[in-house]
Amino acid sequence: MNELPWIEIISAVVVLAGGGGLAGVLVARRRRRTEDQGDASSAAGTTTASSATAEPDTAEPATVEPATAEPAAPAAPVLERPAPTAGRLVRLRDRLARSGSPLGARLLSVLSRDSLTEDDWDEIEEELLLADVGAGPTTELLDALRTKVRVLGVREPAAVRDLLRAELVTLLQPELDRTLRTEPRTAEDGTHLPAVTLVVGVNGTGKTTTVGKLARVLVADGRSVVLGAADTFRAAAADQLTTWGNRVGVETVRSDREGADPASVAFEAVARGRDEKTDVVLVDTAGRLQNKAGLMDELGKIVRVSSKVAAPSEVLLVLDATTGQNGLSQARVFAEVAGVTGIVLTKLDGTAKGGIVVQVQRELGVPVKLIGLGEGPDDLAPFDVEEFVDGILG
Repeated sequence: MNELPWIEIISAVVVLAGGGGLAGVLVARRRRRTEDQGDASSAAGTTTASSATAEPDTAEPATVEPATAEPAAPAAPVLERPAPTAGRLVRLRDRLARSGSPLGARLLSVLSRDSLTEDDWDEIEEELLLADVGAGPTTELLDALRTKVRVLGVREPAAVRDLLRAELVTLLQPELDRTLRTEPRTAEDGTHLPAVTLVVGVNGTGKTTTVGKLARVLVADGRSVVLGAADTFRAAAADQLTTWGNRVGVETVRSDREGADPASVAFEAVARGRDEKTDVVLVDTAGRLQNKAGLMDELGKIVRVSSKVAAPSEVLLVLDATTGQNGLSQARVFAEVAGVTGIVLTKLDGTAKGGIVVQVQRELGVPVKLIGLGEGPDDLAPFDVEEFVDGILG
């Protein structure tokens, strides 16, 4: 009876020992299998949850550096697309008709009266003179109108308008060549020579703005352009010109210091146009008019120095239509000094001085080639005689 417990105890120990051994074998096998899996996972470059559990890592956790984004490339500037020049004056004609020009409605009103007295003709003469048509052209127009009204007996509004239109067109000299010379040339040695345009005029006439708008005209017509900021006495002029150029992807050559030699800037701009095979180089010049001698020296040097690369093909004089007779006196000085080939008449909108077109052409023998009819970037248009007359007649 007393031996049985000892047998049970011994059996239990054996069972427990055997079970423990079996458990140890199972644990060992499980641990080896887990380590083998961990080694395979490490060899594959991945981490598994079982390996982390089976083999606790006592090393310091790895520090992960935050990813740094590459700096974004600057966005390319969005270039403006200038309005095409074809038909610009047609689109701006209504604005010209609203300018209140006496060459329009008031002349038609007087000429349509049943009988024209001397007072009526005096009224027409006064309106023409106030419009800055000038004494000589006014006399010519009055003589032509008197003769045709008397001979033809014109009174109906449509017929009067046709008569006045024909006489105004004649007065504006449609036979003058108003084309801009923007064709590059090739020298005898094969060197590319850009068309060079100097833009001259006193400060305050919108000269630098006109250069920027002219660049847009040329770009709209498919020309490549380089700008030269040779008005070095006003830092604002170079900044303004650069802004105009950037809008349409046109390069501006300028000095890095105020008061630099204008001729050197003009030379560099023309040389850049030659080297880059640009079609047109536009050079903005200083607008000081202190005395004729100083102006002649400065402009003469610009022409002389830039001609070492390519001689100017155009010299455009910018005039403010609102200045009237004062603008004409300025035009005479520049014409004598710079050899002006064409006129750019700005600020024709909102003015009754449209007759200055007639007078400038008669006095200088130089055609108006471009007119400005507003402050918008594309409000510069090639001058067309018939469209201009239709505009002022409404």
